Amino acid sequence: MVLLLVLLCHCSPVLLSPCLSFSLFTASPSRIEAIDKPNDAGSTIQIFWTPSPIDSRVESYIVLRKAESDTLYQRIGSTIRGVSLFEDDEIEDGIVYTYIVAALIDGVQYSSQQSNAVSSGPQIFHTGRINILVALIIYTLLLAYFVYKARSGKNLYIRQIAGLTAVEEAVGRATEMGKPILYVPGLGDIDWTATIASMNILGEVSKKIALYDTKIIVPNTWSIVYTVSKEVVKESFVSEGRPEKFQEDYVRYVTEAQFGFAAAVNGIMIREKPATNFFVGKFWAESLIMAETGAQTGAFQIAGTDSVLQLPFFVTACDYTLMGEELYAASAYLSREPVLLGSLKAQDYGKLIALVILGGFTILAFLGINLLSLLRVQ
Repeated sequence: MVLLLVLLCHCSPVLLSPCLSFSLFTASPSRIEAIDKPNDAGSTIQIFWTPSPIDSRVESYIVLRKAESDTLYQRIGSTIRGVSLFEDDEIEDGIVYTYIVAALIDGVQYSSQQSNAVSSGPQIFHTGRINILVALIIYTLLLAYFVYKARSGKNLYIRQIAGLTAVEEAVGRATEMGKPILYVPGLGDIDWTATIASMNILGEVSKKIALYDTKIIVPNTWSIVYTVSKEVVKESFVSEGRPEKFQEDYVRYVTEAQFGFAAAVNGIMIREKPATNFFVGKFWAESLIMAETGAQTGAFQIAGTDSVLQLPFFVTACDYTLMGEELYAASAYLSREPVLLGSLKAQDYGKLIALVILGGFTILAFLGINLLSLLRVQ
């Protein structure tokens, strides 16, 4: 019957109008649905449709939009054939829109019916990130629990880190020899995580130096790091009740040039021959140059960095090396401050929980058990 009607349309001009109606009916997209895009910050509407029955002949799908205050539809974009989703992200929240999708075939547009009216708006919570919310709740509870235990005087166990245990020995050695201590906080700027960790360690080392009445030299590459490290050292002397022992030349600004800084530090080591060298922070290719020079002068050396490529150089040339997260744990290890200790223990237990979950799902995958399918069946 369909074939006969098509033949009649081509053969008889009298039946042209039914032919056009038939073509329009068969070629147009259908079931146009517009929804506010879920789990976003607003200003986006998604338009879905069922492709044209003759999708293989479609050149493109043209999407038109009309706001409630408009009288005409305006073209806002298009998709290639086979794609039946379009995101309109050039709208305003709270305004009601309707849409039409037209299939372009042989230069002719075959329009769908009007979609439902819809407006966009932001969502309070991303439902696809419930796992992150659960993890945050668990971590917060662990943090509160361990901080409470630390403040109540309970001894929170932290495994012994050789490089941090040796800090007392390093400062004492310099005091006995009557030589200064060199502390290099790396070449990173103050917004680098390793530099912040280095400032925390510098504060604890400076407290011991203030007690032992030893000289410290802190060369810096960045002006902001210089200012921060100077205040850290000064505050450490004040907290130990010896502000008069602090000297302005303890903390020095050198240069921002990488190898110019390395040359200046090497010069300090050769001229002043510090008994102990600390290399703590972010380092690059200059790490081996400085560490090797310190080893040649016979200094006791402790290094710490999260730069994976530089760790082998420090391990080779230094007596002790803090690797990766040991650098971040150092401030809690040295100060025994309850909040830092609680945070460190909470992180460890959080990692343990994550490892247990990963291990459990790995075993289930190895056994071919789909836990989600079992839950759906039940």
